[in-house]
Amino acid sequence: MSKAAEIDIASVSKIYGTTTAVHSISLKIPAGSYCCFLGPSGCGKTSTLRMIAGHESISSGDIRLGNTVVTDFPPAKRGTAMMFQSYALFPHLDLVDNVAFSLKMKGVDKDERRAKALEMLKLMQMEAYATRRPAQLSGGQQQRVALARALITDPEALLLDEPLSALDPFLKIRMRAELKKLQKTLGITFVHVTHSQEEAMALADLIVIMNNGRIEQAAKPRTVFERPATAFVARFMGDHNVLSGRVTKIEDGIVTLGVPEGQSFTVRDIGQEVGKPIDIGIRTDRVRLEPAPEKSLGLQGIVSNVEYRGASVKITVIGAGSDDFTVILSDADYFRKPVSVGDAVSLSWALEDVIPFGRLSA
Repeated sequence: MSKAAEIDIASVSKIYGTTTAVHSISLKIPAGSYCCFLGPSGCGKTSTLRMIAGHESISSGDIRLGNTVVTDFPPAKRGTAMMFQSYALFPHLDLVDNVAFSLKMKGVDKDERRAKALEMLKLMQMEAYATRRPAQLSGGQQQRVALARALITDPEALLLDEPLSALDPFLKIRMRAELKKLQKTLGITFVHVTHSQEEAMALADLIVIMNNGRIEQAAKPRTVFERPATAFVARFMGDHNVLSGRVTKIEDGIVTLGVPEGQSFTVRDIGQEVGKPIDIGIRTDRVRLEPAPEKSLGLQGIVSNVEYRGASVKITVIGAGSDDFTVILSDADYFRKPVSVGDAVSLSWALEDVIPFGRLSA
């Protein structure tokens, strides 16, 4: 396998007519890392992947792979390989010829390309199926063949567009583990587009969260989970409650936030001004379902939903301007003092568990 390459995206934009799909994003993806682009539909993540691959032209900016600016290179000259969501296998060819197809296009002789294709199928534990056609395979097997076909060119970076979306939930989890293992074995850079938070957290060394064509945060999974950079990231990842209000007071490094319902909350000062809007986040698993002890914060609310999840229980509360303030309790904590829909509850949390957010996007 060829060595991995760093991917450097420098002020890259993509404009379709009057619509800007990607707004001047800059990002360095370290060589040999597993990077996941994550975000809602239409956020620009697939356009970005296709620009790295060369399947989409760049409106402005540059993409560098290793030391080479590849902005104007065709896909075959970039040192990248792309695996498409649909797998796009040729139904009339057996697996060896499917995998060897790109080498055939390059004029590699038949024996050599078939030997290399068999080697790739072996890597994917698919050599026993070499003479089969794609229609005779399961979804997970087709995916392995598509991976073998992408990897046969010895790319420096493998680009994956929602590769697990067509698989059933159990197979998804199994293939996720195989992708991670494959990336570690090959040591090349993987760039993977997904809309699944769980998938990105499980796979990535670097998570890049996009919204409206911009990067909201690019960080390690643990950083994204523990310190989301913006209210959008916190809401999208789903592990923080977000409260929005205005700064009503600043005193001794503590900011007081007032919400429209008249309640107030406190957060450490990161340079806000009185009267300015502010968003704060509280981890769902750091909220206690009991009156606040000294030096903690809280709110009163009404339970709107209770979901039992085995090891944990998810409770949704209406209060403080939020229709879905979420509390995640361990099953033991919940069943020690259960609550039901319609109950009035007191929620509390510690000051150090409150995160003030920057405002990148609306």
